[in-house]
Amino acid sequence: QLVESGGGLVQPGGSLRLSCAASGSSSSTYRTYVMSWHRQAPGKQREWVATITLPDSTGYDDSVKGRFTISRDNTKNTVWLQMNSLRPEDTAIYYCKAVTFSGATFWGQGTQVTVSS
Repeated sequence: QLVESGGGLVQPGGSLRLSCAASGSSSSTYRTYVMSWHRQAPGKQREWVATITLPDSTGYDDSVKGRFTISRDNTKNTVWLQMNSLRPEDTAIYYCKAVTFSGATFWGQGTQVTVSS
């Protein structure tokens, strides 16, 4: 199970840090998961934002590169998305996704991020 938190309302230029905690897996198993963040804006399809893989290499969509940072703590079964210099177009529901070593996929319930003055 994945549970996201940390969303909210922030002004343009502000920052938020999203968290995604995984339960039901040991730390040794969790560290094998490929973790990613995705987002879905109103009226749009869900899109990929960032991924962190073994051994903690990262990738970002061009729209967030240089502003967002994905990180993880395998001892806490948690992945974070630090979002800086937020823009109104970053407004969306943000989802955490886990892909296990066997290929099973799990999604969190999502957390709302609204960037507005």
